[in-house]
Amino acid sequence: MITTPDASVSEQDPISSRADDNQTVSQDHALRKRIISKSVLGLISLFMLVPILIVLLSWTQPVADIWTHMAEYVLPQVLKNTAILLFMVAVISGTIGTVLAWVTSMYRFPGQRFFSWALMLPLAIPAYVLAFVTIGIVDFSGPLQTGLRDFGITTAIPSIRNVWGAGLVLSLAFYPYVYLLARQAFLSQGRRAIEAGQMLGLSRSRVFFRLALPQALPWIIGGLLLASMETLADFGAVSVFNVDTFTTAIYKAWFGFFSLTTAAQLAALLIGVIFIVVLFEQYWQAKRGNSITQGSNQRFDASTPAKIGMSLLCTFVFLLAFLVPFFQLIYWTALNFRQDFDARYIDFVTNSLMIASMTTVFIAFLAVIIAWIKRQYPDKSTKLMTTLANLGYVVPGTVLAVGIFIPIAWLDNQMIAFGITSQQVLSGSVIVMLLALSTRFMTVSFQPVDRQLQRLTVNQEAAAKLLSDSAYQRWRHVMLPVLSPGVLTALLMGFVEVMKEMPITLMTRRQGWDTLAVRVFEMTSEGMWGRAALPSLLIVLVGLLPVWILLRQSDKHS
Repeated sequence: MITTPDASVSEQDPISSRADDNQTVSQDHALRKRIISKSVLGLISLFMLVPILIVLLSWTQPVADIWTHMAEYVLPQVLKNTAILLFMVAVISGTIGTVLAWVTSMYRFPGQRFFSWALMLPLAIPAYVLAFVTIGIVDFSGPLQTGLRDFGITTAIPSIRNVWGAGLVLSLAFYPYVYLLARQAFLSQGRRAIEAGQMLGLSRSRVFFRLALPQALPWIIGGLLLASMETLADFGAVSVFNVDTFTTAIYKAWFGFFSLTTAAQLAALLIGVIFIVVLFEQYWQAKRGNSITQGSNQRFDASTPAKIGMSLLCTFVFLLAFLVPFFQLIYWTALNFRQDFDARYIDFVTNSLMIASMTTVFIAFLAVIIAWIKRQYPDKSTKLMTTLANLGYVVPGTVLAVGIFIPIAWLDNQMIAFGITSQQVLSGSVIVMLLALSTRFMTVSFQPVDRQLQRLTVNQEAAAKLLSDSAYQRWRHVMLPVLSPGVLTALLMGFVEVMKEMPITLMTRRQGWDTLAVRVFEMTSEGMWGRAALPSLLIVLVGLLPVWILLRQSDKHS
């Protein structure tokens, strides 16, 4: 005889079984989704790592005869110049950036509100543009010495076409990295720390050196390391000054010795140097953390002579680093416009816009995918793959150009060997530039998208799931409105970075496929500063976009 309780259990078994089945299906679906997401992220990371791995593997193919020449005549000078440039940029940009950040964030003086944002404008001028404009102004036939001779002053100004001149120009070009981070650090301290130090009997200068500077040091060193990585990656400015560094040596090994292997091996050495810089950057980034505690934005009064000195200092740096070069470009452009502007500029602009647009859309799409996977699966493996996917930004364009070109050339040769094509179809195509540029500037798009996605709270995401079962509807009505400002920033910043980029386009383009940056290189290589002004001015005007974005972001901390 069957009892009532047994019957009750028997009646519930089908329901319990279906619930278990649904739970199993849900777990299987979640597992498949996780595997697919991690696989996609892994493929993107591998894609970004390929050029670096190719460069490192180049040491398996020694080129003894060329390396004998390089070791005797090239490497000693390259290492010496690189060390001098890094030292000069660290000292000069560190001093300028820190002092300007201190006075604009802590004191009231004439022009303080203007200079607090205007001192960021040199970021809009690429280092190679500032380099040739500086030489054009200071040269014997330039306006500076010509004007001095008109006043009867015949003393010649020493030539700056050397490593010391290059170091000075790079320092002026890269000091805003230090200025931006140092200013955020000083603003976070506010007046309270300084007033506390003064209560202990310290003067303001001693408060700066004993309290404010030590607290801001992690941010300042972070800015210095960014400037150092930009110095190591620079190709255009050192080319203008005819100073041999790793980037120019890589270019000469490829196009001078026609040895792609030697170029790759030099690139591998440069990666080693940059890896050391990256380790330092990661260390100091961990020390300074990711957040800044807002302090009081009330500023101190100073004596009248001190106020005048602060205004003069800010004015002097602003004139040297931005205003004089900018107006010199305008003057040269107006002087040479009729002679220089022709139908070729349609191609220069079209090519620049095309490659910048293609690259920007591609990396913005990848950035959304990476940021979303990182949010959904925030484990160690995801963080590692995300870091690897964004590693290309610390690698110079010359290195990535070599690392991308080698496998593409190999693939072309294989296609010819199997009779698929009769000539190389990929080498020198837009595909090579697109891949190299995407690897280089992936993190430029990822960072704003990732920061914006972090604003989406867990509660908002849960509410979106309750409102609709459709993933498309959730993305359309909840995710996209949150992501759109970050995506727009990513598109703008990525676009401008690609427009300014020189070595990748120069080294991977096909013959005759020129951009504005390539036009600048060709004209400056011939010493035609005036004819390099028009494409440079166009690049600078476009470059004001990311500076404006940075200013808006920094305003949140001021």
